[in-house]
Parts: sequence; C-alpha cells; structure tokens
Amino acid sequence: MPVEEVVLLDEAHRPIGSRDKALVHDADTPLHLGFSCYLLDAEGRVLITRRALTKRAWPGVWSNAFCGHPLPGEALEAAVARRGHFELGVTLTEIVLLDSEFRYRACDDSGVVENEYCPVFRARASSPLAPNPDEVMAWQWVSAEDLIAAQAATPCVFSPWMVAQLGRPGIRQAL
Repeated sequence: MPVEEVVLLDEAHRPIGSRDKALVHDADTPLHLGFSCYLLDAEGRVLITRRALTKRAWPGVWSNAFCGHPLPGEALEAAVARRGHFELGVTLTEIVLLDSEFRYRACDDSGVVENEYCPVFRARASSPLAPNPDEVMAWQWVSAEDLIAAQAATPCVFSPWMVAQLGRPGIRQAL
C-alpha cells in the first residue's frame, strides 16, 4: 500500500513540504492541510457519522460526514470527492466551498493533536451510502436544526472541529 502523505504548511498556510500521514498525528502535530465536508441528501438532511473505534484520533465520536487531507498537488475538490468515495462509498455532486479560512487545533483524550488549516465544504450525495467500516461505525441523516441543537446541548459527543465549524454563521446558514 502506498504511503499517504499530507501537505505541511507554514503559519501563512503556504505548503512547505509533506510527511507520511501515519507519522503526522501525535502529541506535536505540525500544521497541515485538511478539509471537512458536510453531506446533504435529496431531502436536505445533513449526514453525521460516528468515527470507527479504530480511528487514531477521536474514535467513536460523532462528526460531520467526513474529513480528510489532500495529497500533495491534489486539488481540494478532487480530494473531497476521493475521500467521500473512500469513507462512504458515495458519489458526490455540487461540491461547494463554505469556508476557506477555518483553522483549528485540538487534543483528544489520548493526547493526539489535530492542527489543521481546514477549508470546509458542502456536497450532495448522488448515490447510496456504503460506508467503510474502518472509517465509519454508524451514521444518521438529521435536519440541520436538530444537528445544531444537539451539538450545542452536548458538544462533548461531537468532534471539536465540527462544534467549532457550526459556531461559524456562514457554515451554519449553508446547511
């Protein structure tokens, strides 16, 4: 299996190299490029997924549809489509950038740090879901209103990046 690399960034979010994804996420994670995607169905519901228990960071936590890292030289929209297919077995349409400035740093209970410049996208599912069990252990389609209320009432149940993203009016209003 080929090594999956992530794009390392400087503080101005400019690429400065790449590193094996398996070696990046630890207690001293360098700033790197990621993305998050919210997925809508034909009825306008938002997909939330529960991360597989085998995930290195935030296992078992509910989050937005999926996240990932573009490969060096890969366009963000292409990375979103690739990762949506890998994690959820889904074909995406209408991939739209919602927030190009989102950045976060968070540490999970095991000490693994996420440190990402993380543009946020929304897309539509144009095929049935077929989630990869190594990535997703459960999923649910919910209304945007119910999702916003649930994460506000119980933020510890959700990924810190999703809670922070839903705190941004542009993202919240786009769902």
